[in-house]
Amino acid sequence: MKQVTKDMIIREVLSIDPGCAEFLLNVGMHCLGCPSASGETLEMACAVHGADVDQLVADINNYLADK
Repeated sequence: MKQVTKDMIIREVLSIDPGCAEFLLNVGMHCLGCPSASGETLEMACAVHGADVDQLVADINNYLADK
């Protein structure tokens, strides 16, 4: 099973499982196809959007573990 870390690029996270997009959208990351998604880590994006990166990573990894 793949796991997500806060230093992963958003594009990498989406390539693991497109269903991860729901978690990103829920914390305000609505531009998943923009150039930033190809260069920003989850931690960087969470800082910009005021989201808790540790909680986001935990939620995504729980989702992946349940698949």
